Amino acid sequence: MKTPAIEFKAIGNKLHLIYRPHDGTQWVYRKFKAGDHVTVKGTFCLTRQLLVNDDVDDWTEIDGWQPRTDPDEFDFDWGGEDRMDFVIASAKGAYFSFDAAALPVGVPVLVHRKVRPTWKWFCAERKTSILSVVAQLKMSRIVIGGPMPDAIPVVEFEKLIAQFPTAHELKRYVAARISGVVREYTDAEIDGEAQLRKTVARKIKATPRDLAAPFREADVRKFEYLLAHLKTMLANPNAYKESHWQAEIVKIICLLNPKYIAAFSGVRVNGPDTRSYRILDILLVDASGNIDVVEIKQPFGEAMVTPRRYRNNHVPMRELSGTVMQIEKYLLLLTRWGSKGEETLTARYASRLPPGFKIRVVNPCGLVIMGRDADMTSDQRDDFEVTRRHYKHIADIVTYDDLLRRLEAVLSKLRDGPEV
Repeated sequence: MKTPAIEFKAIGNKLHLIYRPHDGTQWVYRKFKAGDHVTVKGTFCLTRQLLVNDDVDDWTEIDGWQPRTDPDEFDFDWGGEDRMDFVIASAKGAYFSFDAAALPVGVPVLVHRKVRPTWKWFCAERKTSILSVVAQLKMSRIVIGGPMPDAIPVVEFEKLIAQFPTAHELKRYVAARISGVVREYTDAEIDGEAQLRKTVARKIKATPRDLAAPFREADVRKFEYLLAHLKTMLANPNAYKESHWQAEIVKIICLLNPKYIAAFSGVRVNGPDTRSYRILDILLVDASGNIDVVEIKQPFGEAMVTPRRYRNNHVPMRELSGTVMQIEKYLLLLTRWGSKGEETLTARYASRLPPGFKIRVVNPCGLVIMGRDADMTSDQRDDFEVTRRHYKHIADIVTYDDLLRRLEAVLSKLRDGPEV
């Protein structure tokens, strides 16, 4: 029967370490009699003073005895009960407090009295003291289990142990560190970094959390409201002033695109000379300070492309092509304005932006929101998509039916919950 070389047993107010050396206790007694200590697996420092029954003086060495193998071996076949008991921790309230000399990690170590530690809690491969590694993080103490506010839960501590690198993983790590350089200049075929990633991935048991769960119900209500509100607006667009319409739609856009942190309307942009200028409908600012230009038109009755064909194609309506051309000029003016424009816009809207925030004019993009597509024929839809892709380098063209579909898709996703 295989028996671990180290076991722990709580006896009264003491925690005992039971040590069964691989080649018997002869070599341990010899060290103790000489005044030395024994270090087990680079972790526990066992001394004569910790023995439960100090019978060192009564011990007599067997003539010709020699250890055959490394006495640090942890699993072995043992038929007798040649063991030594050491007191390594004493009870303090609900915890066992380890003797600092027996477990020299540099900080106090406490283990809740109801937990049952094993040697794997303390020792990793290559005689590595797990708690010594943990203590390098400079906490005031290490507490495992129990109600203490700074206690590491037993389940989490065992997960930590499971993540400790094995000898195989350490070899993979070394290979990964040198692999990038070696593969850059030689014909080496093995990718050490890829091997390390695969090795580590096999150990990871954690699954992604559903971070959206606490907010899903509120998000569903939010997007249900937005969808209903947009449908109400589209049912009677003539009831809104243009400025009111634009303000309502831009709120929906920002909620669908959370990267934007601010929206400014009626933005004045200087022209080629200081005397001329243009007024932008909407200027959107993202979290990095980059800007995009939005043109919002109230929906008109006609489709976005002509109902009749011109040379066998449904070409863009004048309103659409004119709006794209208008936004292209805005983008050109902003780009030419450059750093001066950045300074001007930042100063103008500083009170409505976070402290120290700077607006940046870096390849701004355009967004056109106008028209409907629900009543288009199949051919019209195809030609409209060609038009959209043709203008893609200038602006994204979004219809109000696109907005409805996006809101419905978001709602469907939220109601379905996370992907399995």
